[in-house]
Amino acid sequence: MRNINLFRAIQGRLRYVICTKPDSINKLNLLREFVLKNYFVIVKRAFLWLASGLLLSLTSACSGLTSSYPPAPVTAATTDYNYIVGAGDSLNIIVWRNPELSLSVPVRPDGKVSTPLVDELVAQGKTSTEIARDVEKALSKLVRDPVVTIIVTGFIGPYSEQIRVVGEAAKPQSLPYKQNMTVLDVMIAVGGLTDFADGNNASITRASEGDKRYSVRLKDLVKRGDISANVEMKPGDILIIPQGWF
Repeated sequence: MRNINLFRAIQGRLRYVICTKPDSINKLNLLREFVLKNYFVIVKRAFLWLASGLLLSLTSACSGLTSSYPPAPVTAATTDYNYIVGAGDSLNIIVWRNPELSLSVPVRPDGKVSTPLVDELVAQGKTSTEIARDVEKALSKLVRDPVVTIIVTGFIGPYSEQIRVVGEAAKPQSLPYKQNMTVLDVMIAVGGLTDFADGNNASITRASEGDKRYSVRLKDLVKRGDISANVEMKPGDILIIPQGWF
């Protein structure tokens, strides 16, 4: 009974306020409506400011991280490099004064070639001069003093000599090595970096030096045009481009 009387008293007071002071009620309703409409806007903006501050702090922290590998040397090519034939290459075999024995043949996936009078001959892993001497030796059993010249076309090279690009490149792939090839040449061939690449934390794994790893600044080179970041490649190098956080 006491609670009922209290409820009735409060109800009567509210009716009195509504009937005698409509202006106050209108102001109260307007204030409540304003707070409700702007509450979520205020919370959303506060959250955005908090998220922006956190993002900036994380970005600053990540930008301070540098590769633990030593920078790649600017020069790496050697003057005594000779192209090594690999599976998929095409060989133009010319036998002097014997046009019937001259022809173009592909190097099979097993690294061998077949020519007239020579059933099988290992070509992969050899230079064109070495293959020419092997063909001369095989033909000497049937042809007097053969003179053979080998011209390599359709360069692919053995897997051990190819440049491999993995990670956040536009077109990751394997490329045949060329003398004085640079990392800029490689990036042009693979179409550059993706939007998610952490180019300045890229690295080169150098098989010719026991898989030693070097750091390269691909973002500075490709995005900012810093030619000082360009370095030479070596046969068998693997270019690894990691994904960035942001």
